[in-house]
Amino acid sequence: MNPNELALGAVWYIAFLFSTTCHEASHALAAKLGGDLTAFEGGQVTLNPIPHIRRSPFGMVVVPILSYALGGWMICWASAPYDPHWQHRHPHRAGWMAFAGPAANFTIMLLAAIAIRTGVALGHFAMPGAISSYAQVVVPASGGAPTFITSALSILFILNLLLGTFNLLPVPPLDGYSVVMLLMPENMALRYLDFVQGGNYMLIGLVIAWKAYDYIFGFVFALGLRLLYPGSHYS
Repeated sequence: MNPNELALGAVWYIAFLFSTTCHEASHALAAKLGGDLTAFEGGQVTLNPIPHIRRSPFGMVVVPILSYALGGWMICWASAPYDPHWQHRHPHRAGWMAFAGPAANFTIMLLAAIAIRTGVALGHFAMPGAISSYAQVVVPASGGAPTFITSALSILFILNLLLGTFNLLPVPPLDGYSVVMLLMPENMALRYLDFVQGGNYMLIGLVIAWKAYDYIFGFVFALGLRLLYPGSHYS
């Protein structure tokens, strides 16, 4: 791995660590506001990544670094603890807790998009002629190699688009399986929760989500680019 790839890997990891920490801290804060202090007492209502890394060192350190070394981009996992008895007492509050994580990712994506569009309007950034890398969604207006800022904004935009939409898939153990309870009456949500948690669906859900996302991310990616650059037709 050459120095440029190592430098880009560092940018990826900074963006990943920030995005994942915001995701998990948002879960923890929403749970606290809903009456479950489990994550709060575990120190996870914080943007300090250390408590989140301590809870998921393999998913937040080892796997991201290995996935970048092997594939050029990062995958990961993390979690915020919650009280399952609280979830059964308040399924709608649990649904809002689950939604808070993807909502944090979409907020970061939106802020990155605003920064990109502002930079383009001021003449500091430019739309790329073609997008061959997730780290080149925006490029320097002067041409030449991507800078730390353009790479970081590009990765923050794409990474949080991916994290937000992937986690909303309605299969366990992803956030989406709890978010759908917001669309149900509470008694139906409780029956749904008992059904999902009564079986060993976690591994099956991950396999389904991984396969399904292969088919939909192209559409999600293209839609995100069209929202970022209205009228664009990137393939």
